[in-house]
This record gives sequence, structure tokens and C-alpha cells, in this order.
Amino acid sequence: MPGLIGKKIGMTSVFSAEGKNVPCTVIEAGPCVVTQVKTEENDGYSAVQLGYADKKEKHTTKAQFGHFKKAGTGPKRKVYEVDPFEEEVSLGDTLTVDMFKELPWVTITGTTKGKGFQGVVKRYNFKGVNDATHGQHNRLRAPGSLGASSYPSRVFKGMRMAGRDGGKNVTIENLQVLKVIPESNLLVVKGSVPGAKGSYLIIWK
Repeated sequence: MPGLIGKKIGMTSVFSAEGKNVPCTVIEAGPCVVTQVKTEENDGYSAVQLGYADKKEKHTTKAQFGHFKKAGTGPKRKVYEVDPFEEEVSLGDTLTVDMFKELPWVTITGTTKGKGFQGVVKRYNFKGVNDATHGQHNRLRAPGSLGASSYPSRVFKGMRMAGRDGGKNVTIENLQVLKVIPESNLLVVKGSVPGAKGSYLIIWK
């Protein structure tokens, strides 16, 4: 499944042919350089490693610098391995947003915004005092009962409780491609994608 590494620029809206205001996300997709081609003979499996966004040499280790030099490119900030990569590519090839020109849909993977430590109402959509559930009594946003007392005398694993939320790897399938702007390496898709502005995304063909 071929793909590209990209960066979320932000959200905007466009008008459809019917005159509806459609929310959309603008993504800088590529250009990506093929920094390694893995094969069954050499690596035990076949995959293609892509590099995206230039990185300063002073922030690059000698091992990384040598790795990128083999591909005939400078150090890259983000590296991602695509397995399997169904199209024929060679070391040092540059992949651009043009690969999405004829596609009506794409799938996008990103890391959601981190929310920090959150209670059960925000983390798991507990209803709280309104239409109280789960043994909740007279406190507005409390989780209520965690289980029986004398038996089993413990809290079961997986109990939905307060804790850190967000920062998860999320994939959104079948996002409609509204526009491809090759001269600016931009891809415009309908709706929202995971992550904050400036975060890295994997766009799947």
C-alpha cells in the first residue's frame, strides 16, 4: 500500500458545487525520498523506508548521516517504513503528492492531541449527575461504584477510570480528496484528521 509522509497545515473550508460550506484539512504531503529498500534476501521482509523534511546535519548522528548519504539525500527529520509498498521504487527516488491526483479517497494516520490527566466524563463520556449511571450518586462528575466490596475485594483490570487521555495513534479511513496542488505539495481532504497543527501524518493511497 503506497503512501507518503506529510504535515498538517491546518483547517479551512471550501464551497462545494451545490453551494455548501465544506470543512476541510490542508496537508503538506511530501516530497518524500526513498531512503531504504528492504528485501526478503537482505532483511527478511520487503518494505520501503521514506524520509521527509530536512534536518540540520549538526543534529544528526554519524550513523544516520551515512544512512541518508547512501540514498543520495541529506538528513531527514521524519522516517517511516511502509510495508508492503506495492509500487516499484529505487533508492533515492522522490515521491510527490502527484500520486493522489486521480484518487477520490485516502486513509490518514496521525497522533491525536494529548489531553493530559482527565476524569471519566471527558475520557469515557460518563454522563455524571445528569441521567446518572454506573452507581453515581450525588457528585457531578464522579465515576461512581468501581465494583462489589466483600467479593471480589479488588478492582478489575480494564475498569474505566480517570487517567491520561489523547496522544494515541489513530487512523481515519476513506477521507475524500477535494483538491491536489502539486506545485505547493498540498493535499486538501474533507473533514478533520488526527493531530495538532504541524504534526506528522501518514497518508495512504
